[in-house]
Amino acid sequence: MDASESRLLCFPGLNSSCTRPPKARSEAALLYALLACVSLLTVTLNLLVIVSIAHFRQLHSPTNTLLLSLAVSDLVVGLLVMPVEGLRYTQACWLLGELVCALAPYVSYSLVSASVGNMVLISVDRYVAICDPLLYASKVTPNRAKASVCLCWACSILYNGCILMGHLGQPERYGSCYGECVVIISHVAGTVDLFLSFLGPCTVMVVLYMRVFVVAISQLRVIRSEIFAVNATPSAKRSERKAARTLGIVIAVFLMCFCPYYYPSLAGEDTSTSLSYYALVSWIMLINSCVNPLIYALFYPWFRKAIKLIITLRILQPQSQEYKLL
Repeated sequence: MDASESRLLCFPGLNSSCTRPPKARSEAALLYALLACVSLLTVTLNLLVIVSIAHFRQLHSPTNTLLLSLAVSDLVVGLLVMPVEGLRYTQACWLLGELVCALAPYVSYSLVSASVGNMVLISVDRYVAICDPLLYASKVTPNRAKASVCLCWACSILYNGCILMGHLGQPERYGSCYGECVVIISHVAGTVDLFLSFLGPCTVMVVLYMRVFVVAISQLRVIRSEIFAVNATPSAKRSERKAARTLGIVIAVFLMCFCPYYYPSLAGEDTSTSLSYYALVSWIMLINSCVNPLIYALFYPWFRKAIKLIITLRILQPQSQEYKLL
């Protein structure tokens, strides 16, 4: 082996080491900057949600407990998962050892599953609030919201432990050389995951949100007709369009982020990190953690008010937690 070949090894001097393809410095620098920006934006947006809900007492509600859980899972995705996945694809070599190779996919999948579970809980919360408002306070209590969040996280951890049991026990079994971390989910396990982690949650969210939309519009029409009579028609139509647009964004973003990842399962193939397009579909799915706070928080006026208080450091003032945001 000559010197030029040795420099291309992931671990020079080790004959069983994987080789790394040559990459232009400008290309690598651009990729590093892009991934760092995405990770930083994900952490920042979700941290703003967490600080807002945790600091202001008026925001301590069952609904915001679910938003807080969603923000925590997405924050950890941006803080841990995105840097590790970015290092995997920018370096083209796995430099973090077998232990991290075993744990990184497990942590990533668990966080993403928890994020999806939290979105389903949010849709259930909104369904009860709109469709059964008189009993909402008795059905959705703070303790029940916290219990639902804990159950969501526990199920996510146990479920992904079962899916990745083989990889956790032998993380090196699919590696062809030293310096490679390959995760393969069989077609059977991938199909189960497709139904439990994508089709099932997606169906629940679509059905509940459409039900919420129909009930909300019917309630709006009754109120407008009683109060404003004929003059309310344009306003009602604008509200309908706004509600439809918001629901469309929620469902469309979820589908766009998760559909590509499940392509191998839909095509009858194993899901493997060694696939040529896996990096792309994986990052599209991770981007959902950056978009979630925009969808579920930026639509709320209280969040925009909280951001102003946080950025201007007014939350450091005495009794700032008592500020009225609603």
